[in-house]
Amino acid sequence: MHLNKAQKMVKLVELLQRRGGIRALDVMGRFDLDPRTLRRYLADIRDLGLPLEDVGIGDERTLSLDPSYRRTGVQLTLSEVLSLHFGRKLFTFLEGTYFAADMSDAIERLEPAISRAHADLASHLDTKFMAVAEHSKDYREKGDLIDELITALIYDNPGQAEYTKPTGITQVYTLDPLTLATYRQGLYLFARDHKDERVKTFAVERFQSFSRMRLESFVPPEDWNPEDHVRDAFGIIQGDPQEVVAVFDAQAAPYVRERTWHPSQQLESLPDGSLRCRFRVGIEPEIESWLLGFGGSVTVEAPAELVERLREHHERALKRLS
Repeated sequence: MHLNKAQKMVKLVELLQRRGGIRALDVMGRFDLDPRTLRRYLADIRDLGLPLEDVGIGDERTLSLDPSYRRTGVQLTLSEVLSLHFGRKLFTFLEGTYFAADMSDAIERLEPAISRAHADLASHLDTKFMAVAEHSKDYREKGDLIDELITALIYDNPGQAEYTKPTGITQVYTLDPLTLATYRQGLYLFARDHKDERVKTFAVERFQSFSRMRLESFVPPEDWNPEDHVRDAFGIIQGDPQEVVAVFDAQAAPYVRERTWHPSQQLESLPDGSLRCRFRVGIEPEIESWLLGFGGSVTVEAPAELVERLREHHERALKRLS
């Protein structure tokens, strides 16, 4: 996997701290840099306030950091170490991308900050925490695209994108990227569509290309709040909110009761042990799939539109089984 500039900079600073530094020729060879690009990297390092030493010429030119330079001491508590490792496990679906590589590198660099008293305890954390694999999406071929998208997010650059909808139709967009979100082992971009002048949700794996407009920038709306964008979604897809009323039988009721499925939910226990649940959400495929998963253990009372959709789903299923 190719390293992006940020990753190269981090590794270069680590090499510069070695006793005796590193030869400029070795740096260019290791990171595939030409002399001009190396000068830019070194200028960036100086701009960070690091005491860069550049001595010699030609094959003998050596780069290093002043020996007096030391990182500010950091001491991690055991709970902080546990949080880092557990957090890394939650993002296993990003394996093969810069996200996963950067997180692993960050944890590795922080290992020396673990106190001696906790070092032995922390040495076997990979067997203490795990994230059970879900139906994750594959982003291994999207590393460069994700890197471009994140850079556009950070610097408020608009982007030109080719995006294929679930119907198979590919469309070209000019987007203002606002927020990158994770949902059920997937990445989603909330971005303002220049044509429709509204914020839409895009599944990252459906981008065929994304190119940020490096010389342009936009001002994010002052009132933008990504949580508001999905407030009425039963997941990640927005829709016009309606009241959904469903009754779960006594067998399914305990399972439904033990989770918060949506912030708007209201639960009502019924005399026969069943449970009436109310939501205010958009009527989108996510709420349909969730209700269909309960099979005959749920009766949907409202809205009529949703009742009809579910009836059609069940009728089609029965025809296939007959």
